[in-house]
Amino acid sequence: MESSSQTPETRRAVRNTILSAIVGTAVEWYDFYLYATAAATLFNKLFFPSFDHLVGTLLAFASFAIGFFVRPLGSVFFGRMGDRIGRKKVLIITLLLMGGSTTLMGLLPTYAMVGIWAPILLTVLRALQGLGSGAEYAGAVLMVVEHAPPGRRGLYGAMPYMGVALGLLMSLATFNLSSHLSQDAFEEWGWRIPFLLSAVVVALGMLLRSTLKESPIFEDLKRRKAVVKAPIREVFRTSLRPILCAWGARLGDNSLAYIYESFVIVYVVQQLHMARSTIVTALMFSTAAQFLTVPLFGWLSDKVGRKPVYMGGAILSGLAIFPFFKLLQTQDLVWIYAGLFLVSSVAKTMMTSAQSPWLAEMFPSRIRYTGFSLAREVTSPISGGIAPMIAVGLLSIGDGSPHLVSIYVVVLAVITAFSVFMGPETVNRDLRDGAAADEANTAAVEGGPKIYPAPSSRP
Repeated sequence: MESSSQTPETRRAVRNTILSAIVGTAVEWYDFYLYATAAATLFNKLFFPSFDHLVGTLLAFASFAIGFFVRPLGSVFFGRMGDRIGRKKVLIITLLLMGGSTTLMGLLPTYAMVGIWAPILLTVLRALQGLGSGAEYAGAVLMVVEHAPPGRRGLYGAMPYMGVALGLLMSLATFNLSSHLSQDAFEEWGWRIPFLLSAVVVALGMLLRSTLKESPIFEDLKRRKAVVKAPIREVFRTSLRPILCAWGARLGDNSLAYIYESFVIVYVVQQLHMARSTIVTALMFSTAAQFLTVPLFGWLSDKVGRKPVYMGGAILSGLAIFPFFKLLQTQDLVWIYAGLFLVSSVAKTMMTSAQSPWLAEMFPSRIRYTGFSLAREVTSPISGGIAPMIAVGLLSIGDGSPHLVSIYVVVLAVITAFSVFMGPETVNRDLRDGAAADEANTAAVEGGPKIYPAPSSRP
């Protein structure tokens, strides 16, 4: 098995890697959630003003979805680079691409200034965001997992997701503070402030990532001259079943994240006629709680396995969605907070916390970046990308009733639970490729703790 001994220098490298992963992931999701929040509340007025309110909102969400449609392209391009030139270099490139696009959004002219060029430029920058994001999270998790000691890969591998919570929290906080300006001032220039602030977080992320050491497992690949020239082809040749299971699993947790944290704003404001600040504050509470629940469920996946935690979150999401909307409809703050905590801080987080180490352990090291990126991002267009649009459309068909949205969530939860059930359990896999890992796995199966088949074997 992998060596569990760690020198002080190694422990320091692990801490720095975790911090860098959290900050970099925070940049990614600050950008995405900021855009999602603006799309739900503001961009329909500034960039699509010639349409009625609902159609303008749908168009704003359509521009939001563009970023998800290019994410698979980013996963292919940057995932391959990550397996060829290293994790660290790719993470620096994707951070600059994402953060730079967001900063430039804060400088964009509106429709009133340049007409049709405003939504075109917005969509182009959104696409560049998505291109960088196609491999950002995969690289952040891999750097942590490949530095982590055995038995703690679930805990450490889940921690980059705290950056997702941090990014959402920062986007909600900055957007909420800016919206305290007068309505005219906010729509004229105040909305730009959160986008421009992305440059500050990017600078911090660049400082941290420039000091990182490359993954020891990738360094071992280079030393053994085992870096592959065609990792994409190798993924589909050796790991077809795992990647198919991962695609099915991603349908639920990716869609639910945007339903609970983006579409819910539209529902509460437009259907329940509550103040936007009320639901934003509640989202900030449920997001802050994830700083506790993310490591908790990552740790739990080390104890009981990745699959039970992942499936548990999917099942809970399906069971909780009808009560969740009932709690929102009470318009009572206590029940709204409780509902968001259940679906976002617990159910969704169970899935995402177990997902990170599960995907990282699923593929051999020589194709791990490509496999993780493809597994996570190929379904993005039909899950996270259009999930808010589908939910808004179902809400419109249902004359404002959330029942069709709830059924949609249940279907996604069932698909996710079944896909995870059909996938491999990976909790004790050796992350190395080659004879050393095969021997360690064989010895463990014959006389020690259970180790599952090496990820390089054919499905």
